[in-house]
Amino acid sequence: MFYRPENGHGLPHNPFNAIVTPRPIGWISTRGADGSDNLAPYSFFNAVAYVPPQVMFASTSAKPDRGDTKDSVANIRETGVFCVNIVEYAMRDAMNQTSGAWDKDTDEFTRAGIDRAPCDTIACSRVAGAPASLECRMTQIVPLKGEANFAVFGEVVGVHMRDDCLKDGMFDVTAFSPLTRLGYRDYSVIREVFALSRPGE
Repeated sequence: MFYRPENGHGLPHNPFNAIVTPRPIGWISTRGADGSDNLAPYSFFNAVAYVPPQVMFASTSAKPDRGDTKDSVANIRETGVFCVNIVEYAMRDAMNQTSGAWDKDTDEFTRAGIDRAPCDTIACSRVAGAPASLECRMTQIVPLKGEANFAVFGEVVGVHMRDDCLKDGMFDVTAFSPLTRLGYRDYSVIREVFALSRPGE
């Protein structure tokens, strides 16, 4: 099968995000200028640079109470900071609860029963029990082609790692089973890891 996206695919559901898988999930916590907390998962997320460490996530829809975007991007526009919380399999239901299109006054930490902790370098809450959290200062918000598409880039200025996820001086993903996003309503979990050395190493 071949299709041109502008002409449609003719399938019951869009296959695009099922093809680009698995994707890590950035559980983005933000705080608005009014002091209200927000927490939402984004699977268009990744690390993009080592020095200085930088990450990005993309928001691809809008809510009526936020104009051209959603709560996360709107809050980052106001404050310039956000925190990326890593999602483990054990927190899948809580993460899913925060994915709803709740109104801007909804505190997803409270709604999903998630414990929060203050960040150290930015004025924002983080998921207290997350395997890792990355405190970020926004470097740029890039409008992307299409309606309500924005890529948010941030420099990581603080890193939290849960003690049980450190093994022999390394961050061990097998200690918490990272949750990943597939297509449609599907997710996967990483439980098996193997190493490969690059040529010449």
